[in-house]
Amino acid sequence: MKIQKQTIFSSLAVAGIILFFLVLVMFRGSMTSFVSQEIIAQTDSASKVVAYAQIDSAWNYTRLNKRYEVTFLEFGSQGCSACRRMESVLEEFRTQYPNKVNVVFLNVLSPANQPLMKYFGIAAIPTQILLNREGKEYFRHSGYISFKDLSAKL
Repeated sequence: MKIQKQTIFSSLAVAGIILFFLVLVMFRGSMTSFVSQEIIAQTDSASKVVAYAQIDSAWNYTRLNKRYEVTFLEFGSQGCSACRRMESVLEEFRTQYPNKVNVVFLNVLSPANQPLMKYFGIAAIPTQILLNREGKEYFRHSGYISFKDLSAKL
């Protein structure tokens, strides 16, 4: 009887753990979005001003009179396996759209990129953000995304 109760309890514990991880996987996008919004909300206005000025001075192609139509920001890290998979996608964008898309890799471990991470609310890596000619975000994705899927967003 005691062994049977332990077996039932163990089975329920394993099932609960599996269910917990399934829920995490199913709602990963929602959780990432929620955390991103919280990071943005907690970013002080001075940091936002600094980041906005950086974005405007580097990626507002209308104001800068540059040829690019889109900025492809990739927030990632050299040690991240999904980020390494994205390297070929970044290179393909550089090759296929050299005059249309400015591809920018931002290492999340670099202190210089922290203001932009807070401004955009980066909660997971890799995260891809597409900016229009004026430097305004119009698309965001976290995790690996194929060249085909991402190029459809241009």
